[in-house]
Order: sequence, then structure tokens, then C-alpha cells
Amino acid sequence: MQFKDIKGQTVTANHLTEIIDSGRVSHTQLFLGDTASGSLAMAIAYAQYLNCEHRQHYGEAGRDGLRADSCGECPSCKKYRQLSHSDLHLYFPYAATATVKGTGISAADFQGEFRDFLEAKHQLGTLDEWYEFMQIENKQGQIRERDADDIVRTLGMKSYEGGYKVVIIWMAEKMNTQTANKILKSLEEPTPNTLIILVAESSDKMLSTIISRTQLVKIHNTGDNIRVASDEFRTLYVTWMRQLFKLNMASLSAWVDTLHAKSREVQKQFLLFAQEAVRDSFLRNNAGLPSHIDFGDEKFNSSFPAMITERNIEMLNEAFDNALFAIERNAYGKIAFMELSFRISKALKKR
Repeated sequence: MQFKDIKGQTVTANHLTEIIDSGRVSHTQLFLGDTASGSLAMAIAYAQYLNCEHRQHYGEAGRDGLRADSCGECPSCKKYRQLSHSDLHLYFPYAATATVKGTGISAADFQGEFRDFLEAKHQLGTLDEWYEFMQIENKQGQIRERDADDIVRTLGMKSYEGGYKVVIIWMAEKMNTQTANKILKSLEEPTPNTLIILVAESSDKMLSTIISRTQLVKIHNTGDNIRVASDEFRTLYVTWMRQLFKLNMASLSAWVDTLHAKSREVQKQFLLFAQEAVRDSFLRNNAGLPSHIDFGDEKFNSSFPAMITERNIEMLNEAFDNALFAIERNAYGKIAFMELSFRISKALKKR
């Protein structure tokens, strides 16, 4: 992965290449931000640039704003492009599958699948998409103690090819306490020419002792991963909001069944879209800002925003946040969506 292939992260890329060129590489770093905005891709591009044999520097004019990038053609870059470099070690959440199961499984058992996933998603795939790829949508993945043992062992070895040895831990917040504690000393005192990158979407779920041992690199949301309102989502949303005025249980139950039948990732995408639609209506109704969402229904476009006011916006946001939290933790979808529907209906009546 080269920096030029990652959209919207030019400023951060320039900062990272400057750090490497100046010789100020911190041995343990935390890349914090959405995978869909490029946090994992940036970590891999950073490692590729670090080990590139012929780094490209573009001068003040830059290339598409970039000050420098890896060459993409040297033996190291070619191996990084295929994620097959001997000194690149990837760790990630996983769970037992129909074909790989038992008490002794580790990330090593899923390396092939993970590389296939990264290639299919251009290194921008989300955690839920990874679970779907593994066909474990109803399980919660973890980075386990046996992975910590492997990480410590890997960090204790010399690099195979003479450059930097790189360990990338994706979704580092999925390390349990025992795993995190096992790698603490290695994070603080790795062997020379070692780079450890923790990639996380939320530092709130990480041990403070882990965070304190890292240098933070913030990966900003590019906007490229904002959920686009598909025709299906617009139809689902308009139908849903209209039903919540009437609260016809038969039709509402049928609507809930429709959403429940979809994958967990689609359910989350829809809830995020619906929450954004409510926010869009609030800004239009209360701040006079133009709407960014066309629901394909002129009457709904003109009348619904008036339902979202200062009296109910916080209730609505809280309801969506709670529903998303529940779905992320494998709550039963029908119950979560029905409870959300009742809360929205109650909030709309407080306009």
C-alpha cells in the first residue's frame, strides 16, 4: 500500500514520511481512527515507506500534495503490496469458525483469510465486514493471550531481511486485559529496528497503560466512509417514520422483520444513516441549513424536518446510540429495533 492510494489523508501521510526521513521513528505508535477512513491502510503504507529501498521525494510541488512516498517497485515494496513481507506481522480479532475451531486457535490460523480480506477491501474493510468474511457474524472476535505470546516471541527475534521488523495489531481494543498486560514490557522495550503499530477505532476500550506507551497518530475521518443514502435505505426510513406516527403494530412488526433479516453490518449502516437523517432534519429545521438528504418523497421532505426540535433531538440521538451499542454486542435485533421504534415514537411526540 502506498500513500498515494489512500484518499483524504495527505496531511497525515506527509507528517509520517517526514518523521521517517528525519530519523524520529517512535518504536510504538497508536494509529487511532476508522478503518474505513484508512487507519490500517496508513499503518501498512507507513511500514512500507519505512522499509522501502528507493523512497520517492517530490519536492515542494509534491505529487497530489504528497511530499514523498514509497517507490512501489523495490523488492520490499512488492512484498508489502502482497502483504507477504517476512518482517510484516499482522494480528487481529478472530473467533472459531466451522473449519477452524478448538481451544488452541490463534491469529496464525487465519493469516491467509485476513490477507484475502484486506485485498478484497483495499485495506479499508470494517470489523463487521471481517466477521462476515469469516462467517462469524454472531460471535465476538478477540485478540487472545496466545497471540500475546506470539507477539512477544516475534518481537524478540531479529528481522529476516535486515530492515525494520513491523508488528501491526488491528483493532487493538479487542485485546483482553490478560493479552494487553502480557505485551506491556515488549511495547516499552522492543528490540532495535522494531516498529509496533496498534490500530484502533476507540481508545476508550484500551488500557491506559497501553496508551501511555504509544505515540498517537490521529487518522481523521475523510468523509469517504459516510454512509450514502441508497434507495433502499431511504424507503426503509420514510416507511418507518410514518409508521411511528400511527404505531400500527402489525405493520411495524413487518418492518422490523425486514430489517432483522439483513446482515448485522447492513443493520448498523441503516441505523447510522437514520441517525444522520434525523440530524440533517434538525439542522434544517432549527438552523435553516439546506438538507443534504433527499428522501425521494416531496411531501416527506417538506414536512418531516419540523418534527425534529431542540426538545427531542437529544432523546433521539441517545436512542440511536443505545441501539447501535446493542447491535454491536449481538443483541437480538427484533427486540433492539422494536425498543428503538417505541423510543423514537415517544420522542417525536415531544416536538
